[in-house]
Amino acid sequence: MCEHLKILEEELLRLNIKETFRGQAWSKNCREWVYYDCVIDTKAIMARLHLPKHVHEHTNEDSKSGLEHGLVCSKCKDAIMGLHPINSEGKFIFK
Repeated sequence: MCEHLKILEEELLRLNIKETFRGQAWSKNCREWVYYDCVIDTKAIMARLHLPKHVHEHTNEDSKSGLEHGLVCSKCKDAIMGLHPINSEGKFIFK
């Protein structure tokens, strides 16, 4: 995981949030994408952790390729993804 998202990854691990996938997700434009079994409140996280401008919100709403919501580092091509809020009733919301 890149240095820009490492602090977020460390917090998720400290909370024992289940990691569901780690690797090159779906294209060569992705380096390491890590998926967690929670909803990531991206706006709250970006504000609280003061992440750099090249870390931005990513949402996939295509149910065929997989619903997801999280943060992507456009500089390093790494990402930390969680569940899309639309299909996450009862799941932990990481803020």
